[in-house]
Amino acid sequence: MNPSQTAPSKPKLAISACLLGAEVRYNGGHKESRLCSRTLSDYFEFVPLCPEVAIGLGIPRQPIRLVGDPSAPRAVGTVHSELDVTEPLARYGERMAGELDDICGYIFMQQSPSCGLERVKVYQDNGRPSEPKGRGIFAEAFCARRPDLPVEEDGRLNDPILRENFLTRVFAYAEWQRLLREGLTRKALIDFHSRYKYLLMATHPLQYKALGRLLGNLGQYDLQELAPRYFSELMAALKKCATRRTHSNVLLHLSGYLKQALSSDEKQEMQQLIGQYRHGIVPLVVPLTLLKHHFRQHPDRYVAQQVYLQPHPENLSLRNAL
Repeated sequence: MNPSQTAPSKPKLAISACLLGAEVRYNGGHKESRLCSRTLSDYFEFVPLCPEVAIGLGIPRQPIRLVGDPSAPRAVGTVHSELDVTEPLARYGERMAGELDDICGYIFMQQSPSCGLERVKVYQDNGRPSEPKGRGIFAEAFCARRPDLPVEEDGRLNDPILRENFLTRVFAYAEWQRLLREGLTRKALIDFHSRYKYLLMATHPLQYKALGRLLGNLGQYDLQELAPRYFSELMAALKKCATRRTHSNVLLHLSGYLKQALSSDEKQEMQQLIGQYRHGIVPLVVPLTLLKHHFRQHPDRYVAQQVYLQPHPENLSLRNAL
């Protein structure tokens, strides 16, 4: 039976509550993201969090900001600096990282002193923000406990490459969770890696080879020790965004499975479209659609299981802008 038939529930995504339209910001407002609230909500079950409200700050409330050392800032009130919520935010981050063990990713509110992942202003004694910038207190504590979890800021999701990369990692994380639920075996781990071959080749070819070597020595390791190491390295590799060059390389590799099946004209058309994609003339979806068409006509069992061909739901249209 297909795993999706036994686990029909949507993957869970934690999200800053203000991005779903909850009026939890310091001024009683929100920062609704239509991508999240209207598009992604069809594919994910959201778990909204507002750490500032969770630790007892009211709505509306005195805003907080980061001050001091950018590598270890404090979160204090902008009006009354004696209000210091650094420790409560950090503790809440650690607690949620432990409790939310079934989420597959997290979308954070950008530039927030509690939730920002990067480029958060850290003010100095002269009243000016420092360079380098810092990270939100809650986000820092949460991510330190969950280093493999796909995380992204809402603003960066407006970039089609970053959006596609993040959601690819989210669905990979969800599939790994499903594998663990169904029971980790050596065969299951090898099969999982085999399915991710071409996706890894597109994002991080060197790491694909390194992970293959790691699994090649599977018999020398305890499975319960090796599997988390493998997955950590996989998620790190998938963070790297594929390029037109690496995508083109994968498309050429996959089209090689059709060399006996296609006519010379069909091969030429395939090569031409891959070339046009590589040079930025057409989006990835164009050669990919033709490739999938040929594989429907000439099925290949190994290629059919490759995550690269459909790493996320087709209706999200994530590759139309790549």
